[in-house]
Amino acid sequence: MNKKSLTKLRPPTMYDVAKLAGVSQPTVSRVLNQNDTTVQISDDTRQRVLDAVERLGYRPNVIARSLRTQRSQMIALLIADISNGFYHPMTRAIQDVARRHDYEVLISNSDHLYQNEKHFCEVVSRRSMDGVIMVPIHLTSEDIGHFIAETNMPTALLADHINHPDIDNVYVNDERATYEAISWMIEERGYTHIGYIGVGDDFPPGPRRFKGFMQAMGEHNLAADLRFMFNGDFTRESGVEIAHRLLQVGDLPRALFVVNDLMAIGVILTLQEAGYRVPEDIAIMGFDNIPEATIVRPTLTTIAQDPRDLGLKLAESLFSRIENPTLPSRIVEGSYQIIIRNSA
Repeated sequence: MNKKSLTKLRPPTMYDVAKLAGVSQPTVSRVLNQNDTTVQISDDTRQRVLDAVERLGYRPNVIARSLRTQRSQMIALLIADISNGFYHPMTRAIQDVARRHDYEVLISNSDHLYQNEKHFCEVVSRRSMDGVIMVPIHLTSEDIGHFIAETNMPTALLADHINHPDIDNVYVNDERATYEAISWMIEERGYTHIGYIGVGDDFPPGPRRFKGFMQAMGEHNLAADLRFMFNGDFTRESGVEIAHRLLQVGDLPRALFVVNDLMAIGVILTLQEAGYRVPEDIAIMGFDNIPEATIVRPTLTTIAQDPRDLGLKLAESLFSRIENPTLPSRIVEGSYQIIIRNSA
């Protein structure tokens, strides 16, 4: 193979783009680095560069750019359960914002396990990441404080149980949301015998949603029936297992509040297999409004969080912190609403 053939196989460089566009290499760099506003580039020059890039099939050298800018153009995202539909629109929203900033997202799944959350922090601390977004289920303020001290990395969390002066927290007031949902079940639907399927105190939403449930029951002078109060782990499988335990009691409450939709769907399917009708025999309400809530029959009455909005808030908070790491800690509240369907 001759020298000319080898040259043809060489990937195009910034020099090639500059030569074809009739501009300098720094001009090409400024056009491709959209965040560089130190020098104004005319529309005609910008278009000539972009045309040359497309014609040559030029791809910027990401490694060289990261060495020059001291940024990797990567952020890391930790979610709790990738199989839970709640996280899908949230993750997509984060990716959309990241791409607008010319960033990629490394996604990790913790399966609600503390050791996986800790492992994520350890791995990220050894990688060149420009920031992280986490949904920490078991990590504590002390854990996050240690991570920040070790990495000094811009961080945004979907959590309100962690306090740190250098991070942003996005959250939904699920205690208030649960209180309003139980009040609606009592006042609008007339249910007075309501069971509760929650999660243990080691899951941060557990105590908050349980407190909202108990407050609403107490304010309406209703006693919680301990026979119909169980804890799962947010998975559909745990909803199935709890439904079997409910059937063993020998009776059912008139209604059941479940702290997430996956468990609620597991309960519905299991009770239907046992011959019970929803909502005629037992009404069921969930929490999250995942896509499957509209597929299960009957469709699931639930509390809707807006995961896409949460993802947007998380990503926008993170990128503003990447640009200005000295920002004070911020707390951003997301919205919720009761979605009335056919299960309650």
